[in-house]
Amino acid sequence: MYSNLFSGLMVGFLVLTIALYLLRGIGILTFIPGGIIYLSFIAAIVFLLLSKVARRQRW
Repeated sequence: MYSNLFSGLMVGFLVLTIALYLLRGIGILTFIPGGIIYLSFIAAIVFLLLSKVARRQRW
């Protein structure tokens, strides 16, 4: 149950982070600091790890 939730959140954060990175890179979203994008990458990695743990634990 939780593994599907974590997988969906991980994919969502990863897609959002890549979109923000690309839009900031071409100058559309210049008001977003790089630290926000960095934290989004960290959140995606954390959700990936939680997803793997949840699959092993079979929550």
